[in-house]
Amino acid sequence: MQKFFSNKKLIVLMVALLVSFGLMFASMAVRNNKSTPPLIQQIGNDIVGIGGRIVAAPANLVKGGLDDVNDMLNTYQENRLLKSKVTDLAQTKVTNQTLKAENQALKKQLKLNATLTDYDQIPATVMMRSPSDWRNIIIINKGQGAGVEKDMPVMAGSGLVGRVIETEKTTAKVEMMTTDNKSADRFAAQITTKNGTIINGVITNYNARKNQLVLGQIDTEEHIKKGQKVMTSGLGGSTPKGLFIGTVVSVAKDDFGLANTVYVKPAANFNDLSVVTVINRTIKGE
Repeated sequence: MQKFFSNKKLIVLMVALLVSFGLMFASMAVRNNKSTPPLIQQIGNDIVGIGGRIVAAPANLVKGGLDDVNDMLNTYQENRLLKSKVTDLAQTKVTNQTLKAENQALKKQLKLNATLTDYDQIPATVMMRSPSDWRNIIIINKGQGAGVEKDMPVMAGSGLVGRVIETEKTTAKVEMMTTDNKSADRFAAQITTKNGTIINGVITNYNARKNQLVLGQIDTEEHIKKGQKVMTSGLGGSTPKGLFIGTVVSVAKDDFGLANTVYVKPAANFNDLSVVTVINRTIKGE
């Protein structure tokens, strides 16, 4: 009790409230008395109004505080909801991008498969590609159990990418056309000119800086034009004829004016391989 009454501010507040209530009740009594002069009634009305505001102020303050707390809680809940939606949106965006990329890869494969009706095709997925051996080797998830054999060509999108060099029961190793292995088994290729002349050569190298395959070992007086298609020739027997390699971008000539090196833009994207097709050399109907 001593501590309670020692708080002077609290005592003053209580006294003020009591006086306010007393004045209000007295003013109400005076105001409601018909014999009270108008001036006294007006003063009573003023006192009642002031007292009402004084009494209502703490209640309004508490109500305002509760409203603020309620608004703050609502804002917090909305903020959490929005954050959750933003997270869900970000995840959905990533998922959509992944699905879109996979869909595009599969569409390319379907387009590719529709053009290779004379050959058996074995679809596969790239399992591994070492960063230190990026240009040379990829591992696919189909092997002997799926009919994959050594020397079978492998395509991705709409173009040739390499050849199977090793097989296991469930996996296979594919050597890329971009390999820097000097002893790699290179692809025999050909260009068919506008007048029907066939120009044969061999894919001998890959220019990583320009992303171009090099078609060499050719000797012809025929005019090779930019944009002409380069296909496998089928020579050597290990690769079927007519698999698309790329298009001519430029031609280098020797001192006698004969074309001896043709630079080819690959039809396949060597830097983004996820789905591939292994081509079985067995022609349907045999």
